[in-house]
Amino acid sequence: MGKRFDLLVFDWDGTLLDSAGHIVESIQAAARDLGLASPSDQRARHIIGLGLQDALTYLFPELPAAQYPELAERYRVHYLAGDREMSLFPGAYDGIQAFRAAGFRLAVATGKSRRGLDRALQHSGLGPFFHASRCADEGLPKPHPDMLLYLLQAFEVEAERALMIGDTTHDLEMARSARVPAVAVAYGAHSSASLEALEPLACVASFHELARWVNENA
Repeated sequence: MGKRFDLLVFDWDGTLLDSAGHIVESIQAAARDLGLASPSDQRARHIIGLGLQDALTYLFPELPAAQYPELAERYRVHYLAGDREMSLFPGAYDGIQAFRAAGFRLAVATGKSRRGLDRALQHSGLGPFFHASRCADEGLPKPHPDMLLYLLQAFEVEAERALMIGDTTHDLEMARSARVPAVAVAYGAHSSASLEALEPLACVASFHELARWVNENA
């Protein structure tokens, strides 16, 4: 039987890289640097996957616009301080390698900047396995469908032949707007309940479970 999907599109943070906790801590530390009230873990987790400007605007709506660049810079300082300590989720490296070997075309759609994703792809060793990627600073960020629409056009793939895989409601909302099927992973930033409310094809608890689902259903 032939493949159901030609293109697998992965979110990065919280889906491939176990980075949600560090992102939350970096946001909270940046807020303290500027004397701002530190957002709760839950509130900070909600913005993972958004572009940085949208994330900071959501978390600190009362902050004068002129201070957002300083807050963003403090976030980057704290994030980069622990950048090398983060690792891929168990099974992610072998799983991505296996998907590539199985003939899927692979892409990343992420709220990271291009510079940040390129650094992460190199550090993780996953760069050679992906055919393309799209970042928040190259178009409209999630949950707008722009990233997926760009990738569909680049690969000349119909929406129903692509699969979005992500750990946040932003990923699933992006997929829904682009009419792309989606699978949620519940080991990242957002809860399984919030993910399942958006009715993905599946909601898995580990990358190993994701790999089994793809092998059996994709």
